[in-house]
Amino acid sequence: MPLPFMPLNRGEKNKMTVENRTATQDSEHSETVWVYLFKDLDKVYEIAKPADWEEIRSLLGGKGANLARMTSLDVPVPAGFTVTTEACNAYMDYDRNFPPNMWQQEVEAMRALEEITGKKFGDSTNPLLVSCRSGGKFSMPGMMDTVLNIGLNDDTARGMVEITGDARFVYDSYRRLVQMFASVVLGVPDEPFEEAIEQTKSVRGVHDDTELTAVEWKELTERFKGLIRSFTDSEFPQDPYKQLELATRAVFNSWFGKRAVDYRNATNIAHDLGTAVNIQTVVFGNMGDDSGTGVAFTRNPVDGAREIYGDYLLNAQGEDVVAGIRNTQPISQLKAEMPGIFGEFLEICGKLEGFYKQTMDAADPQRQAHGPGRH
Repeated sequence: MPLPFMPLNRGEKNKMTVENRTATQDSEHSETVWVYLFKDLDKVYEIAKPADWEEIRSLLGGKGANLARMTSLDVPVPAGFTVTTEACNAYMDYDRNFPPNMWQQEVEAMRALEEITGKKFGDSTNPLLVSCRSGGKFSMPGMMDTVLNIGLNDDTARGMVEITGDARFVYDSYRRLVQMFASVVLGVPDEPFEEAIEQTKSVRGVHDDTELTAVEWKELTERFKGLIRSFTDSEFPQDPYKQLELATRAVFNSWFGKRAVDYRNATNIAHDLGTAVNIQTVVFGNMGDDSGTGVAFTRNPVDGAREIYGDYLLNAQGEDVVAGIRNTQPISQLKAEMPGIFGEFLEICGKLEGFYKQTMDAADPQRQAHGPGRH
């Protein structure tokens, strides 16, 4: 079966861009494992032979290592995989080209996710959507990049409307992808997109994004595509694998962006650690008022009291919380709104705190009150 879009395109111009790269090094890298599924923590120990957990964090990044460990603890983590920090550093060694076999391994991992989820990437009848997030060994809040809902395009959006019967949810999700892809991957300023949303709300006389209709989100999605054409003279890619490839590149590139470099300089984080890329099945927090997203600590960070402390939003995806787009609710209120979900969340927090023996922070825990994929 032929591979989807192949980004490794080293012609005569690129062959000798790194002076010390030899055919032997290419051969050695061709045997390197660049990608690990979250469920394959045992494989990490077998192949990488880490001396301790810190070496796993160095290889998978802090986020990827913890996702793998939580999966091994049977915490309900949506399936996914991690492209290693070694791949990021090799990407730079190869003059911002993926190292040998990395893309093939990423495609194989996507096919493994299809098997796990029973969905198919790019299929309009049962589409698999994923997020792409950075994850260095040490946390760098706000310094790195994220793209949600990869795999949505015109065809899969129409298919999801038929599957869910909820066009508003689908086109809200689609416009998020187009907007984040434009900003993170293509470098388009975010302000014109936010201005378009505010203009639409003003015309309707509404205040919150959640009050916009399916028709309005669909129209905004088309306007967002037009903004991409205006700023880049190119189209938003309809090929899901092209979206995935460019998002992976964007995360690697973000490690060397000015914000990230300045942050590492200020916090004494080494520049040669690289970032991992975490590709994870999307669980939608914006499917209505029985879904949501939030951030929380297992203890009160102010006084150390043993209580869940944080914020959440219903009918939202993670960026809505961290970007401050909407006013959040204290997570203690979730106990009244969704006592079952709150109880499950408390149980998971207790399990993690008991394992790690320290206060935990849970960033962007999306949840659905009904249906598969709750976490």
